[in-house]
Amino acid sequence: MANEPVNLAEKLSLFSERWSPKIVAGFNGNDIMVVKVEGEFNWHSHPDTDDFFMVLSGRLRIQLRDGDVVLGPGELYVVPKGVEHCPLAEEETHLLLIEPAGVPNTGDPATAAVKNRI
Repeated sequence: MANEPVNLAEKLSLFSERWSPKIVAGFNGNDIMVVKVEGEFNWHSHPDTDDFFMVLSGRLRIQLRDGDVVLGPGELYVVPKGVEHCPLAEEETHLLLIEPAGVPNTGDPATAAVKNRI
């Protein structure tokens, strides 16, 4: 990796698809990703890992079975491992995600979105 900072806004400008995480860096075995989201993802859980969400722009509702968490710009939430959740964005929302490298973003390879490096 070059000795240059990662500009998240620049990385987000390189794609338009929704719910398609883009790996922008790695950190201690984790993928650091940006993603554009709009609409509802799907209900899922991660049996072995927590799920990190940070809103860069827009609003994200993380639906949980016992009540929702609503995030705005600059806010983050970590869904504990094993907790079923469903992200929902009523408008285009940009997120920073951190996940262990190689872990499917739905906890199930059959339903996971493909993660590409940009």
